Amino acid sequence: MKKQRIAFLGAGNMAEAMISGFVQSGNITADQITVTNLNNEKRLLELNDKYGVKVTPKDQLDYKKIDVFILAMKPKDIDGVLHDLSNKISTNQLLISILAGISTPYMEEKLTNGQQVIRVMPNTSSMIRESATAVSPGIYPTFDQVQMTKELMECIGQAYIIKEDKMDIYTGIAGSGPAYFYNLMEHIEEIGHNEGLDRETARQIGAQTLLGAAKMMLDQDKTPTELRKNVTSPNGTTAAGLDALNNHGGGDAIIEAIKHAASRSEELRKELEYGLATQI
Repeated sequence: MKKQRIAFLGAGNMAEAMISGFVQSGNITADQITVTNLNNEKRLLELNDKYGVKVTPKDQLDYKKIDVFILAMKPKDIDGVLHDLSNKISTNQLLISILAGISTPYMEEKLTNGQQVIRVMPNTSSMIRESATAVSPGIYPTFDQVQMTKELMECIGQAYIIKEDKMDIYTGIAGSGPAYFYNLMEHIEEIGHNEGLDRETARQIGAQTLLGAAKMMLDQDKTPTELRKNVTSPNGTTAAGLDALNNHGGGDAIIEAIKHAASRSEELRKELEYGLATQI
């Protein structure tokens, strides 16, 4: 990967998770990264102390010396930032946005024609470099810029190039997905405790079981159906458990959870962009 000069505009939790992943990966060095925010100098000093990255007040950032800007501020501040950037950067500089609810067409409309914009959506597992990150290019990024962005996101997990109009279903599956598994773990922990296991042991057993199943899925060239059938003997314990799961609507619940999360993602995006568009 070419040595890119990266600037984070915003210094919140997701920005820190990405910075941590970049530096830990060894593919991006701390001196390649500059972080700025609106006015929280204390937060910038924390990141400098923790990761060794460069920090600077927003009004002192040298925009011409940055190859990639990562937009990590609050979504409500996006219009002002885009207006500012449109007057300070060129179309050969790349904007990567991690802002929920702000589409690439919306950003492109606010920027100079031809500006390269890529929207990415990591999930919270980026903190441990296990994110499932969506990468959605706008109209203008080159093939090399898209591939470079994918490689950047692979510093914090796995990255998948998808179209903008698939971002809502991505959110339903991967953005909100960790919470579904945590909810499952809550129930596993509870039933284990009720049946005599201490909570910590029940939690560890459940977590290791999920981890092992996920690794089997990733490491073996088999479908979920094939893997399920491999552990389900006729009239056995697993078959009994699956029967109960299906009889109580387990599969339908998972489908509805993803559909409702995706639908809410679409609603929030429209509400946010409409609200920004109607501000005076």
